[in-house]
Amino acid sequence: MAVTKAASLAGDLVQRFEEQIETGEMPVGSRFPTEKEITETFGVSRTVVREAYSRLAARGLLVSRRGSGAYVPDGAQYRAFQVTAEEVGEIDDVLKLLEMRMGFEAEMADLAARRRTEADLAQLRRTLAAMEESRDVDASVAADAAFHAAIASATGNPYFLRFTQFLGVRLVPSRRLYLQGDDPVRHQRYAHTINRDHEAIYAAIEAGDPAAARRASRRHIEKSILRYRTLKESGDDVPTG
Repeated sequence: MAVTKAASLAGDLVQRFEEQIETGEMPVGSRFPTEKEITETFGVSRTVVREAYSRLAARGLLVSRRGSGAYVPDGAQYRAFQVTAEEVGEIDDVLKLLEMRMGFEAEMADLAARRRTEADLAQLRRTLAAMEESRDVDASVAADAAFHAAIASATGNPYFLRFTQFLGVRLVPSRRLYLQGDDPVRHQRYAHTINRDHEAIYAAIEAGDPAAARRASRRHIEKSILRYRTLKESGDDVPTG
């Protein structure tokens, strides 16, 4: 329990500093407080401070200078945005992420329909097959994320692909949260439903129909939002862990 508490406290510190960096309260070159200053101000242990600073460094938000302390590096304000596993562990968080996805995924599908190549279509077909053949949640989620990454690649715009890769499997709402476990029958039924949506998006992209691709993409997200809202209203809003 102590480890969990320390990890949570470290997460609180990380979030606090991320917000200060993102808003400009801590601009580039700002010096982070010392361990002693943090422990005295927030009443946490040095272990918590070191864990928080380690996470910040891993995210490119902190750089240490020997004998001088820790500072906000150049460009850190552009790296502060993160979507962590902990942030999409409950239904309200999933719904917010789905809303965010709605706009840019519809645009990706539109552009993919205009620009896709035969190689792009082949990759999309491979990801569809992989999801259809998946027999467990993790494999299905990986194939789902790969499908959306393939659409991003088909736009011909590397920034769409980079943003999609940045989000990674966070693009895919928690299957375990929706399915409330790992039941293989429920998983396969759910995966089949999702793949029908993906096939509609693929068909529009293959046909070179941007408007249809945009509609199919939006419909895919709208159906996901409806599923999770229904689950929330049923009173089964539980964490994934």
